[in-house]
Amino acid sequence: MNNDLRPTSIEVSNSEGVLAIDWNDGHHSEYTLFGLRKNCPCVMCRGGHGNMNTFDRSYFFVEPPRHIEIEDIRQVGNHAIKIFWNDGHNNGMYQWQTLRDMCPCEACCPQQE
Repeated sequence: MNNDLRPTSIEVSNSEGVLAIDWNDGHHSEYTLFGLRKNCPCVMCRGGHGNMNTFDRSYFFVEPPRHIEIEDIRQVGNHAIKIFWNDGHNNGMYQWQTLRDMCPCEACCPQQE
């Protein structure tokens, strides 16, 4: 785990359905909002403590069945963000390392197209 890893910018485009993060090591990540919502890290969404820190990148590569939007993002300390979704859900705390680990770009996830 890289304790120095942190975003230098976070941009949301609800119209494009994307959250983009530029990282302090020069990496750029783009996440579909549907993929982020489906990979919410809260206990309820993960199905219990045994599934914590698991995620499924395949959600970043599918056409979303419904429109997902971010209503607000708040930083949690120096290690995470909390996303407030348009479906009313806001329990998930997305840690920097978790976001980086689920990056769906070609360099981080070469098996995807």
